Parts: sequence; structure tokens; C-alpha cells
Amino acid sequence: MSIDAINAINTPDVINTPDVINTPDAFETTHGPEAVDTLDFMDTVDAIDQAVDAVDGVGDAPDAVNVGDDILGTPLPPAPPRVRTRLAGRAPAPPPRRTAAHSVGAVTAVLLALVAIGSLIHEPVLIPPLAASAAIIHGAPRLPLAQPRSVILGHLMCVVIGYAVVAVAGSSPWGAAVAAGVSLAAMTLTRCPHSPACATAVVIVLNAPSPATFVPLLMGSTALLVLAGWALSRSRPSGARYPAYWW
Repeated sequence: MSIDAINAINTPDVINTPDVINTPDAFETTHGPEAVDTLDFMDTVDAIDQAVDAVDGVGDAPDAVNVGDDILGTPLPPAPPRVRTRLAGRAPAPPPRRTAAHSVGAVTAVLLALVAIGSLIHEPVLIPPLAASAAIIHGAPRLPLAQPRSVILGHLMCVVIGYAVVAVAGSSPWGAAVAAGVSLAAMTLTRCPHSPACATAVVIVLNAPSPATFVPLLMGSTALLVLAGWALSRSRPSGARYPAYWW
């Protein structure tokens, strides 16, 4: 082969032709092994990008794989909105405003009625457990804790347990803690759970009120709470009716 023929082959136009560049051996010969590694890397990036698109089904995502696409000017579709955050939690959605306002008004009205009754008979009718019971009845009327069986029987059993603890161990914080635990066990076994009733047992053990006045007032108040929940739920603009079951 003549010297002129060799020089003609080594010209840039002949070396950069597509047939020569697309041959790996020729490309390595022309540009060196580093260029072949770069070419393999770009092929790997493209393969990863296509795999991500196949899994997501939403097109390219603006991540590190697509940096080369951004540099080349290829437009990227917008990423789908994702609103899930840890701060959002799994709490239920708030009720409608009218339903929430109705529940707040109903609870306040019932508690004011208990205060009015206590003022007429000069006895403390409104105690903290009853306020908690009213909140459950009107705030979550479908829960088992809010049903009449749980409200009335729960308070009744805890009254008996509270006075039994006072009779055996006297009035003390230790006895109040035991009364609350026994009350929870009794309500669980009888299928009438009502957490505010545990507080009733604690109130009895700590204060030792006279059963002749405390028990009738407490049971009458729980019956009033249930009847008020039944009546006021009928005037609720939306939401569940109360009770879900009576017994």
C-alpha cells in the first residue's frame, strides 16, 4: 500500500464516518479505551432510565439518571404530585362544619342541664366522668363506647367496684388505681366498655361520697345523657344517628 493511501485513511473525515465509529474495535483504536468506557456508561444510563420508565409508567423522573437529558435539552414531563407526608398521619378527616357545630352545641347544652339540676337540688351533679361520657356520645356516636349499654352499665359496675374498694381498703390513691384497673377488666368481660366509667370508680374511692345521693344522681345523669344523645341526633343535619344499638 502506498504512503498516499495510508494518509487518506488517517484523515478525520474517514475516521469519523458512522461505519467506523459504530465498530467497537475501530472506536477503541481511534479514541482510546477511555472513550469505549464512556460509551458503555451512557448505554447503561439509558437502560436504567428505560427500566425506571417501565416501572413507574409516568415517564422520566427528574433524578440523577436524567441529568444527561436535561443537558441535551430534552423536555421532561412534570412529576406526579405526592402529598403523603409523615406529618399528615392517619387520623380521619374532620367532620362537616355543621355536624361539628351541632356536636359541640349538644355537649354544652347537656352539661349545662346537669349544672342546672345540681343548682336546683344543691348537689354536685356534673362530675368529670359525665363530661367525658357526653363528649363520646355526641362526638363519636357509632363507637361501642358510646352505646347505651356501655354508658349505663359501665358507670353502674364502676360505682359498685368503687364502693367495694372503699369498704375494703379505704379512701386512698392506691385504692383508686386498683379500682380503675378492676373496673376496666369488668367492663371488658361484660362487653360494655366505657372508659369514662373508670374515672367514676376513681372519684368514688378518692372522695367517698354518700351512696344514698351519689348513686341515684349518677345513674339519672347517665340516663339523661343517653336520652339527650338520642333526641339531639335526630336533629343533626348530617352524620350517624345515635344509638347504633341499645343493648
